[in-house]
Amino acid sequence: MFTLCVKDSFSAAHRLEDYHGKCEELHGHNFAVEAIFEGEKLNKGGMAVDFKILKDHLKGVLENLDHTYINDIPFFTKRASSSEYIAVYIYGDLKKRVKSGPVRLVEVKVWESEKAWASYHE
Repeated sequence: MFTLCVKDSFSAAHRLEDYHGKCEELHGHNFAVEAIFEGEKLNKGGMAVDFKILKDHLKGVLENLDHTYINDIPFFTKRASSSEYIAVYIYGDLKKRVKSGPVRLVEVKVWESEKAWASYHE
């Protein structure tokens, strides 16, 4: 089994509702996102999949989040805009984009700072 990881970032604002603390106020992050994939076979070039393909898929997902107010995105109108749910959102969109490829999505990590991350996997 082979494991691959691609990383990208986006900037966005949000506020945590039903939270009592500073994060209840409008604030922003420079989020970093890692997407981890697994594949069983290598192609003739010795790769499970070209990293560029995975990077392009991740970039496509993050374009929907970059420089937005996350709370206004329909997915987040019924759930918190927490790092945990941001990871779920990215995972779901990214999984659709790679579902018929040579690798499968395993996990998405969302870093809201250099010291804190949340991840989601099925």
